[in-house]
Amino acid sequence: MSLCDLTGKRILLTQADAFMGPALRQTLQDCGADVIADNRDFLDPKAPGVLLKEVGEIDVLLLNLGVPAPSTPAAQVEDDEWGLLFRHMVDPLPRFARAALPGMLERQRGKILLMGSASALRGMKRASSYSAARGAQLAWVQAVGAEVAGKGVQVNAIAQNFVDNPTYFPAEIQANPAFQARLQREVPLGRLVSAEEDASFAAYLCTDAANCFVGQIFPVCGGWSH
Repeated sequence: MSLCDLTGKRILLTQADAFMGPALRQTLQDCGADVIADNRDFLDPKAPGVLLKEVGEIDVLLLNLGVPAPSTPAAQVEDDEWGLLFRHMVDPLPRFARAALPGMLERQRGKILLMGSASALRGMKRASSYSAARGAQLAWVQAVGAEVAGKGVQVNAIAQNFVDNPTYFPAEIQANPAFQARLQREVPLGRLVSAEEDASFAAYLCTDAANCFVGQIFPVCGGWSH
């Protein structure tokens, strides 16, 4: 069995035009998957259900949900900022579960993979609102993963940081000497994880070769979270 054989797999990729979306789409297609790439946001509570009805039966739901991270001191975080992050990245999760899980549980096969953040695994200054939302994502994955594992469905997450992507590390940031110095100081790998490296690992988790992983959080961050 190839570690990247996704032939015949229908994979629904959310927000495919942002965060890890472009790299994921290309890599999954290179592995033979039929990728349904959707670009809408999910602020409308009905959007996940509508999308799943449009798409029909899928093998993998790849939740790529990301918004630019604020850098607000904890004492200055307002309700609007806090609520915006949770509405974009946390509130859609139970709605997707209601839309996608019944069919997967009935068929006793299927996967949900969340592209999350290692900011929930290590404290970061001026990131309380963002890290809280990302932490809620990971807690959800662990709970749902444990709940549905015995019924043939795998729910897991990649917790990433210092991965090359246009949402969090655009070219102007990467070119900044201070950022390059930070990479050398904080990241054992000494560089950004490439988008292709991250997407290739995500593709592996979508394959049948990865059916043993349930409710797990996989850091992909060049060693930063240790």
